[in-house]
Amino acid sequence: MTDFTYALDADGVATLTWDVKAKSMNVMSSAAFGELNEKIDAALADPAVKGIILTSGKKDFAGGMDLNVIAAMKQGGVQTVFDGVMQIHKILRKIERAGMDPKTNKGGKPIVAALPGTALGIGLELPLACHRIIAADNPRAKIGLPEIMVGIFPGAGGTTRLVRKMGAMMAAPFLLEGKLSSPKEARAAGIIDEIVAPEALLSRAKEWILAATDADLVKPWDEKGYKMPGGTPYHPAGFMTFVGASAMVNAKTFGVYPAARALLSAVYEGAMVPFDTALKIEARNFTNVLMHPSSSAMIRSLFINKEALEKGANRPAVADQTVKKLGVIGAGMMGAGIAYVSANAGLEVVLIDADQAAADRGKAHSDAILDKGIKRGKVTADKKAEVLARITATTDYSALSGCDLIVEAVFEDPKVKAEVTAKVEAAVGPDCIYATNTSTLPISGLARASIRPEQFIGIHFFSPVDKMNLVEIIRGKATGDLAVAKALDFVRQIRKTPIVVNDARFFYANRCIIPYINEGIRMVAEGVDPALIENAAKLVGMPLGPLQLVDETSIDLGVKIAKATKLALGDDYPDEAVDKVLFWLADEGRLGKKSLSGFYAYSDKGERLGLWDGLAQKYPRDKMQPSLSDVQNRLLFAQVLEAVRALEQGVLTDIREGDVGAILGWGFAPWSGGPFSWLDMIGASNAVDICRGLTAQFGPRFHAPALLRDMATKGQSFYPSDATHKAA
Repeated sequence: MTDFTYALDADGVATLTWDVKAKSMNVMSSAAFGELNEKIDAALADPAVKGIILTSGKKDFAGGMDLNVIAAMKQGGVQTVFDGVMQIHKILRKIERAGMDPKTNKGGKPIVAALPGTALGIGLELPLACHRIIAADNPRAKIGLPEIMVGIFPGAGGTTRLVRKMGAMMAAPFLLEGKLSSPKEARAAGIIDEIVAPEALLSRAKEWILAATDADLVKPWDEKGYKMPGGTPYHPAGFMTFVGASAMVNAKTFGVYPAARALLSAVYEGAMVPFDTALKIEARNFTNVLMHPSSSAMIRSLFINKEALEKGANRPAVADQTVKKLGVIGAGMMGAGIAYVSANAGLEVVLIDADQAAADRGKAHSDAILDKGIKRGKVTADKKAEVLARITATTDYSALSGCDLIVEAVFEDPKVKAEVTAKVEAAVGPDCIYATNTSTLPISGLARASIRPEQFIGIHFFSPVDKMNLVEIIRGKATGDLAVAKALDFVRQIRKTPIVVNDARFFYANRCIIPYINEGIRMVAEGVDPALIENAAKLVGMPLGPLQLVDETSIDLGVKIAKATKLALGDDYPDEAVDKVLFWLADEGRLGKKSLSGFYAYSDKGERLGLWDGLAQKYPRDKMQPSLSDVQNRLLFAQVLEAVRALEQGVLTDIREGDVGAILGWGFAPWSGGPFSWLDMIGASNAVDICRGLTAQFGPRFHAPALLRDMATKGQSFYPSDATHKAA
């Protein structure tokens, strides 16, 4: 089966149409590259061909590279990867030069990329090698180079071409942040050349080809006297750019993301040499990143495993459970957020609260988000009206008639939740699935209030709902497969990533993040410098230090959780030292960012001004501070060991969910691929040795679980290459 079809019209314009039949979106494979190369050769050699249009037979142009290409190259080792990348460069360079005379830059055939929709990764790197990029006016299309988000960087010439086209400073957001743009935004930035009506895409591409001159085909970097926009590293203006870029990269990545460092090296070194040499430098740096374990782990967790979970890798084998009408109980920030993302995804939503004013405020939350979208040009007035029309804000439970899924998002109080459960079940049909949104309360206990516990399930959204991609689905002891499937299908509908866990206090995400926060607070009580704690966390890849995180989530919430946990665990409660610090701050009225006072001091506008001086007065800093690595080990192992225990106890049943959930749920060091990937990187034996040292110094919370000790003895890893990702 062919991925590219070739057609030549009477005017001498050849159209190469990319259409991978087995995929909903085009992805580039090794075979497809070979096919593209052959067809480009044929078109360039045919005197009847005046120019070439490269387009797609699908609504989008391309989603990127087939990861099997990368996997196959990696298996061959460093030289195979480098040679493979250089072969891609050779093909794209052939397109770019298009048969022109190397001395005169004349005689080439114009090649136009005609993009009907989204163009990502190689789907943009290929057009960047063409002589003109014309995109359809499709506001839903995304154009960009998101490779940095999965631990690599654009290595098929995208890095070198974009920098030489735009300059390092202008290209930085698209390369270092993986920024995606609409066609209009991409045109304004200078990434693409032209936007036309979708129906005029091919005709405009043909028109340009037939009118193109030799000068239109020559890229700036192939002309004599080319100067990089913004200057090269040793140009006065360029020097400042590259110094600034280095500072920006290190400020954002803290040096823990190999891809960012390699990308910067490719740009810096490539800017000082001719274009073809720069491509070799890009290939060398890309090879180095691709062979780094971080890239493998990030690709596996943030692309392969994430996609598998979104497609229902762990979905029970029951009939389709697409949600037709959703009821949301509780119009606070959580319920309002759930109502918004659901209505925005096309669902009919009934939003209920105890009084009409509260319900209306919940609907107004959607109104405000949509207004922000209109200001940014992302939402039209018609779209806003459609979304708001799908939300019915009311106090009347009878409006829930016909709902096939209920998401309850009221206070974290079992009595309140039980009352709501009874009211809802009296109003809905017998087939309706009931989901409670909770972050801490065990689902099996809440299900006792239901007359249909097999249809009762937990759904834990993360705040803010419209921005957080993870949804934790909790199966209670009585929860049936139909309820799990319903929850998974709902999460798919609202375009988020689900993980399914079994019922236990704090489920998965919170049971791992709470020890991280507690370890940071415990160190404050011990006299460790709070700045060391916070910076150690960031230098190992955590997005927020534990003290900032507790400020963001609120100190009084931490107090509430601590009291509830102590009540449940009794004498087994391990965090008295943590409580002393938390309760003291709460008594001082320092409740975190919301009160503009917590571990940090804040301005009247809520800007963090630095760690609060009063901490040092209450908990003086020891003269002998621990090493950076000791602090980092405590912070990391506090989380990682809890993840292993969750797997060992059957709360987690799939390590893919453990890794994806950790990164998306609480930002666990994305460079590592997640806690299980990180343990594979350092090795189970090494991890157990570190645990022994931590246990001897700080106590049994760092004792390695039996599962990890057993793996160390047997020399095993969590991700054996020849086995399933599922837990045994």
